[in-house]
Amino acid sequence: MASVKKTLRYGDHTLILETGAIARQATGAVMVTMDDTVVLVTAVGKETDNEDRDFFPLTVNYQERSYAAGRIPGGYFKRESKPSEKETLTSRLIDRPLRPLFPKGFTNEVQIIATVLSMNPEIDPNIPAMIGASAALAVSGLPFMGPLGAARVGYTDGAYILNPTYSQLKTSQLEMVVAGTEHAVLMVESEAKELPEAVMLGAVMFGHREMQTVIKAIKELAGEAGRANWEWEAPTMNLEVQKQVTDLAKAEMTRAYQISDKQERQDTIADIRDSILDQVLQANAGKEDDAVLIADVKYVLNHLESDVVRSRILDGLPRIDGRDTKTIRPIHIQAGFLPRTHGSALFTRGETQAIVVATLGTERDSQVIDAIEGERKETFMLHYNFPPYSVGEVGFVGSPKRREIGHGHLAKRSLAAVLPSQAEFSYVVRIVSEITESNGSSSMATVCGGSLALMDAGVPTRAHVAGIAMGLVKEGDRYAILSDILGDEDHLGDMDFKVAGTLVGVTALQMDIKIDGITENIMRDALEQAKAGRLHILGIMNAALSHPRTEMSAYAPRILTMRVPSDKIRDVIGKGGVMIRALTEETGTVIDISDDGVVRIAAADLAACENAMRRIESITADVEVGGIYDGTVVKLMDFGAIVNILPGKQGLVHISQIAHERIEKVSDKLAEGQAVRVKVLEMDKQGRIRLSMKDIAEG
Repeated sequence: MASVKKTLRYGDHTLILETGAIARQATGAVMVTMDDTVVLVTAVGKETDNEDRDFFPLTVNYQERSYAAGRIPGGYFKRESKPSEKETLTSRLIDRPLRPLFPKGFTNEVQIIATVLSMNPEIDPNIPAMIGASAALAVSGLPFMGPLGAARVGYTDGAYILNPTYSQLKTSQLEMVVAGTEHAVLMVESEAKELPEAVMLGAVMFGHREMQTVIKAIKELAGEAGRANWEWEAPTMNLEVQKQVTDLAKAEMTRAYQISDKQERQDTIADIRDSILDQVLQANAGKEDDAVLIADVKYVLNHLESDVVRSRILDGLPRIDGRDTKTIRPIHIQAGFLPRTHGSALFTRGETQAIVVATLGTERDSQVIDAIEGERKETFMLHYNFPPYSVGEVGFVGSPKRREIGHGHLAKRSLAAVLPSQAEFSYVVRIVSEITESNGSSSMATVCGGSLALMDAGVPTRAHVAGIAMGLVKEGDRYAILSDILGDEDHLGDMDFKVAGTLVGVTALQMDIKIDGITENIMRDALEQAKAGRLHILGIMNAALSHPRTEMSAYAPRILTMRVPSDKIRDVIGKGGVMIRALTEETGTVIDISDDGVVRIAAADLAACENAMRRIESITADVEVGGIYDGTVVKLMDFGAIVNILPGKQGLVHISQIAHERIEKVSDKLAEGQAVRVKVLEMDKQGRIRLSMKDIAEG
C-alpha cells in the first residue's frame, strides 16, 4: 500500500499524519510529526473473540525512547525498562477518551502502542500520541466511533494558546488537555493557577473548536488509506430472558438501591443476582446453552441496575444514600492525627476516608527524574495508595497501579498552585495518602486531606484547596447533575467530573464523559454546582485548621539558608571536600551548596544549624586590616607565632608584637593551642597577614 500523508497547521506547529509506509502488518499504523517530535502509533485488534467476558480488553502502551532526544538511558543496563510515571500517565490519557468510542458489546482484544521516535524538547509527545492513536484506529477498520481529536490549551494575559510549547507553559496560568469527537468533548485534564470557572469552560470549548481541523484530516486519511470495516455486529439479546429477569428483579433492585450502607447494599445486590440467576436457569433448563444464558442474565441485570438508579435520579427521587442532587456527605476532619509525623490529617466524607501525611525533607530528598527531555529534580511529591481493604476486598498488594499513579498525579496538580516557591520555603515536601475507606472520589479526599496535612506541617501554603467529584445522568433532554458522587453513581452515570480549587478559583479539573451530547450549558451548570460544593467543603476545612501552623513538628528537620560569594564556595568545600565533611561531622548537620552560592543547612536541632551557619560565615569572611579577632596559636617559631584567626586564615605575630617589654623566647609568653586576641596590622600583596597582640593591650 502506498504511503498517504496529510499536512496541516495546528496552532503554531506543522502537524503531519502519515500511514502506509511503517508498521504495515499492524491493523492500523500512523506516524505523527509535530515540529520534529515524531510518534509512531499502532493499533492491533483480534478479529476472533473466543473468550467469555463482559468487558472491553483495550490496552494502551505509551513508550519513550531515550534515543529520540539523543540520550543514553541511565542505570546499570542502559536500556529502557519499566514505564516511567510520565509514560503511565500518558497511557491513561490516551485510553480514557478512546474507550467510550467502541460499541457496547465489543469485547475483542485491542492494543495500542505509541512509541516516541524523535523528540523536540519544546513539544510534549502526548498530544501527537493521542492524535496518532485516533488516526491508527480510524484507518484500521475496527468498529471505532471516532475519529478523536486532542489539543493542549494554555492561558496567558487573558488569551488562550493552542498547543503551547514547554517554554510557553512556564508562564501560562493553565495547562489543559482536551479530547473529543466532532460533536462532543470526551475528556479534560488540567492544572490551573486559581482561574475562574468561566475561563476553564472557555478553555474546554476553545480546545474542542480548534481540534476540528485534526478530526477533518484524520477522516480524509481514513477515506484514502483506511482498511475495510470489520463485519462485527453487537450481540443480540434473548427478549424472553430479558422479560423474565426484569419481572423477577426490578422491584428487588429498586429496594436494594435505597440501602445507604455500601457493604450492606453490595451484599444484598449480590444475593439478588445469585437468586435471579438460579431461577432463570431452572425456568429455561434444556432450552438454551447455560453459558449463553448466564451471559444474557448478567447483561440484563447490569442494565437493570443502571436503569433503576438513573430513573430514580431523573424522577427527582432521593439518591442511593437519601441525598438530593446538591447535598455533600457529612465531613469529619482531624488535623494532627498522627503524633510523630511532620504533618497529618484524617479526612472522612461519608464512606470515603483518607489518612494523609506530609513529610519535610532536605534538597537531598528531592526526586531525580531521568526524563526524555532531560534530567530534573522534583521537590514536591504526592503518592496515593489504594489498598484492597478500603473497599472490603482481598487483593494483591504491590507496586502502584496505573489508577493509583493517575489519582496521585491529579491530587498533586490540584495542590501545586498554592505551594510556596523553593526560595520562600526550601524544604522538599512529600505527601502520602492512605485510602482507608472508599465509596466515591478518594482522589478528591486526598486533595482535601493533603491541604490540611501541609498546613499541619507548617508549610506556608497560600490557602486551602478542596476537591469535589461531580456526576451526571442524562436521558434525551432530561438530565441531573450530582454533587459528591458515590462509587455506584460514578459507575452507572454518564460523567465523572472532578474539580479542585481554592476560594479564589480552580486549580485542577478532570473530566471523563461516557456519552455524546454533553453541551456547553451542562458543563457550565456542573462547574457552578461544583463551585458551591467546593466552597462548602472549604468552610469546614477552614473551621478545622484555617492557617499553616507557625511551629513545625519537633521531629521535622530545620533548614537555614544563606548565600556565600561564588569565589568562596571552594573555601567552604575545602580541598577534596575536607572542610565541608568536617563541618557536617562536627555540627551534626547536612549541608548542600549550589553552584550559585546558596547554602542550605539542615538538622533536627535549630542550634546545630545556627552553629554551622556561624562556622560558614567565619570561613567566608574576609580579613579586615585594623580588625580585632579571637585566634588560636597553632605554631611557635624563633621569630614569632602563627595564629589562626579564621578558618583557613592564619597570620604571623612577630616576637616584637607580642608584648611591650622585650621577649627573649616566644615560648615565655605563648604556647600552642593558647587562645589570644590579635589585631590585623597589614595584608601584603601575597595575602600574608601581620598581626599584633601589644596593640590590643594598648587599646
